[in-house]
Amino acid sequence: MSEKRRLPTPHAGVDVTDAVCPMTFVKAKVALDVLEPGQILSIRLSDGEPIRNVPRSLKDDGHRVLGLTDNGDGTYDLLVEKGQD
Repeated sequence: MSEKRRLPTPHAGVDVTDAVCPMTFVKAKVALDVLEPGQILSIRLSDGEPIRNVPRSLKDDGHRVLGLTDNGDGTYDLLVEKGQD
C-alpha cells in the first residue's frame, strides 16, 4: 500500500488564475516577498503557460517547489517554500 505524502500547511496563498504571463510570476513573487524564508506559499495557477513557467522561474529564484495539485478544473495549486533572501 502506498502512503500519500502530506504537504505542509501554507502560511499564505495567492490566486493568479486571472493573470497572464509574465504577470503570473510577478504576482507570485510579490506574495513571496512578504513571507519569511522557510514559510510556505500556496499559488493557484491556470493550466498552460503559467503552470509551465511559474514553478521553473521560482526555482531559478532560489525557492523550493514542494508540491503541485491538479484541481481537476483547469487550475493547479502549487506549494512553494520561500528561499533565503
